[in-house]
Amino acid sequence: MDPMPELTFGQRLKLYRERSGKTRAVLGGLVGRSAEWVKAVETDRILPPRIHMLDRIARALKVDVAALIGEMSTRSAVVNGPEHPALASVRAAVNRFPMTDDVPPQPLPQIRERVAAAWRARHQASDHRTVLGALLPDLMWDAQRAALMYEGDQRRQAHALVAEVLGLTQMFLAYQPAAELLWRVADRAMVAAQESGDPEALARAGWFLCQAHRDAGDWDTAMSVTLDLVSGLEARAADGNPNLLALWGALNFEAAYIAARAGEEGRAWRFWDRADGVAQRLPQSFYQPQTSFSRIIMGAHAVTVAVELQKSGEAVRQANRVDPAGIPSRPRRARHLIEVARGHYGKGDSESTVASLRQAYESAPETIRFNGYARQITLDLLDGPRAVRSDVHDLALKVGLVS
Repeated sequence: MDPMPELTFGQRLKLYRERSGKTRAVLGGLVGRSAEWVKAVETDRILPPRIHMLDRIARALKVDVAALIGEMSTRSAVVNGPEHPALASVRAAVNRFPMTDDVPPQPLPQIRERVAAAWRARHQASDHRTVLGALLPDLMWDAQRAALMYEGDQRRQAHALVAEVLGLTQMFLAYQPAAELLWRVADRAMVAAQESGDPEALARAGWFLCQAHRDAGDWDTAMSVTLDLVSGLEARAADGNPNLLALWGALNFEAAYIAARAGEEGRAWRFWDRADGVAQRLPQSFYQPQTSFSRIIMGAHAVTVAVELQKSGEAVRQANRVDPAGIPSRPRRARHLIEVARGHYGKGDSESTVASLRQAYESAPETIRFNGYARQITLDLLDGPRAVRSDVHDLALKVGLVS
């Protein structure tokens, strides 16, 4: 819920600026504007800035863009994405807890195969969110019944499966107006992973929890949790199987991502280098299903670091070294193409921006439909150069921004 629904964007900006202890001149200097410009925005004399500047302001104030905008505003609806038709059934499944009964739980190998099939569907389907929305309620129920009714090692294994199903649920919930549900899912997944005692389950659930903190703008906590996991799992990862090693590599990259979002350039690239070193130790074709960590993904990760650092030229340079078709996951490929679009957009190259967004849509329509950056850039370019307006309007229709 939005704690300040009655405030305008300008009033929110002033509140968060004052909370951070920054003057208008200091904030203006951090985002390349004057103190008078900041004052004009705060007093609502000019319209709220567009997404690229909103991102810079949020970073300077160390808050999330959605918090700065407000959940009830028109722009926030664009940033957060729409509500998926299956959200109500997934919410009901999260809120439903089984009790013991005379019916035995489903065998763990069957649940495990269903979870693996759900991950495969998530990567292969263009409508991946719709696919997950249909699978999650029954899968969550059966995994929770197993964790409740089995004993000993089987119970621990079932808890690991519960944590993994909740990770799938977090992926379904991402970018939807259900922040409170996402946090409950992330916390419950970490508790289930701890109950399992499985280092892979801990690494997976921890990775999802770090993402929740990072996307909420709580970068200090996100980094602290990530580094605790990196440190705690390092010895096991060194001697573990490729999957645990990949999960540890994904956590190292998560540290790079957080540092980049916080504007810490040197630290971000140092963690990227460390993650890349881990990736090179993996088999060539290995692709970790929850995090997408692999050799092939490191090029896309370099684009992410550059675009989060707002180094648009570097993001485009890194993108030119990546063949998107090599990313086997359709939604991950689409997300990469959206980040490529952000790089082009930062350079003012509208035609390349639109081309990348169209490629993202072709790969996974539901990724671009729910991604705040893609939606906002599309909305902004509706009033962009005439040469792209027709293509942008067509994309906006498909994404659901215009009717």
